[in-house]
Amino acid sequence: MQDRAKAAEPGNLVSGATGDWEIVVGMEVHAQVSSRAKLFSGASTEFGGEPNSHVSLVDAAMPGMLPVINEGCIAQAVRTGLGLKAAINLRSVFDRKNYFYPDLPQGYQISQYKQPIVGEGEVAIDVDGETLAVGIERLHLEQDAGKSIHDQHPDYTYVDLNRSGVALMEIVSKPDLRSARQAQAYVTKLRTILRYLGTCDGDMEKGNLRADVNVSVRRPGEPLGTRCEIKNVNSIRFIGQAIEVEARRQIDIVENGGEIVQETRLFDAAKGETRSMRTKEEAHDYRYFPDPDLLPLELTQEWVDALEADLPELPDQKKGRFVEEFGLSPYDSDVLVAERAAADYFEEVAAGRDGKLAANWVINELFGRLNKEGLDIEHSPVSAAQLGGILDLIASKTISGKIAKDVFDIVWAEGGVPAEIVEKRGLKQVTDIGAIEAAVDAVIAANPDKVEQVKAKPTMLGWFVGQVMKSTGGKANPAAVNDLLKRKLGI
Repeated sequence: MQDRAKAAEPGNLVSGATGDWEIVVGMEVHAQVSSRAKLFSGASTEFGGEPNSHVSLVDAAMPGMLPVINEGCIAQAVRTGLGLKAAINLRSVFDRKNYFYPDLPQGYQISQYKQPIVGEGEVAIDVDGETLAVGIERLHLEQDAGKSIHDQHPDYTYVDLNRSGVALMEIVSKPDLRSARQAQAYVTKLRTILRYLGTCDGDMEKGNLRADVNVSVRRPGEPLGTRCEIKNVNSIRFIGQAIEVEARRQIDIVENGGEIVQETRLFDAAKGETRSMRTKEEAHDYRYFPDPDLLPLELTQEWVDALEADLPELPDQKKGRFVEEFGLSPYDSDVLVAERAAADYFEEVAAGRDGKLAANWVINELFGRLNKEGLDIEHSPVSAAQLGGILDLIASKTISGKIAKDVFDIVWAEGGVPAEIVEKRGLKQVTDIGAIEAAVDAVIAANPDKVEQVKAKPTMLGWFVGQVMKSTGGKANPAAVNDLLKRKLGI
């Protein structure tokens, strides 16, 4: 790994028995291309089929079967490269990566080595209030292997080739990450970009996005240490845990006079440890050579430009627009653009309304309730139109903020049009000054001791406001209540 890093930030250093250490992390993220067919055959990529039910003769490596490239997968890789602000190589080559394993029927994997489809790019991440540019080394296309199943019979291993030949994008970062938190933020951001582009669904539970994590440690300012690769980490949480565990293992070895062996390791989440899998192979061990069955892939700049013109607005662009157009804070904008569906929901709610109020309701009320109920935005019981209707009632002073939350609860549980709910249930805000004044007078008369206290301590006014709101069922206009109380109490 080439070292592009600046001097180590003190907050990213790890203490050892003999001083501070710096963690260096590079990522190889494998993202399954969103495509109905495989990279070199027409077999289905659908998840969850019966074993070996989505396998063509090409996928099974039957003699004489030749691969035919899927143009849709090429377009998805190029669109991803454009989304990563990366160089698109108009000429790329597919290679054979030779190794032998039961779930690799050809005895080699069709991949890309020296001439990938996408070159250097960049992903910006925000961690602890600071923005870090993480370099992308390359993106190359390759076919996935099948799956070995070891737990169905004590004496046999079964092979399922449904995944064999599925198109993967391997996105290789530069060693720019310096902590578990940065690595987690990087994969989260990368996943968000892929989902915005529609080039990978990012479903880590299904294995559609998984990461190989390269970890090494060094004293600040020293050359890069020997790295170990942790294979196939399939959750953001586990990525953070694996980095911290592996870094601590390496620090302990070096501080005790040992040396790190470059190897491939597995992370055991249950035991909280990494285990040796095999000595790390070098490129020459795979005997790469251009695949003789596939001509070099040559693209035209016009085709690439057409794909670029059709790209959606990406998270960083959307975040900047939300800050500018709706006056949101960068933090709130980050929360809203993390998922494209959530950003679209917010925009529908905010259209023609107070953007800050809309963001507050979407982030605090809606997202809070969705998290509590274990739902995603696509399955929200409250639609954007319904939430927008509640905000319209607040803006017109038909209901107070407190009553609005009650209406939100009703819509969540029962559905309906907010304005009709307010009308039928008599939830309209009381704006009649005479009626509010009567309620204020009653509270003041009933609490003479509190009256004396509030004159000495004006911050107690909130107690009186609460009593008036309670006596009116939360329907009194809060601003009118505040004004009347201040006037009558001489505050």
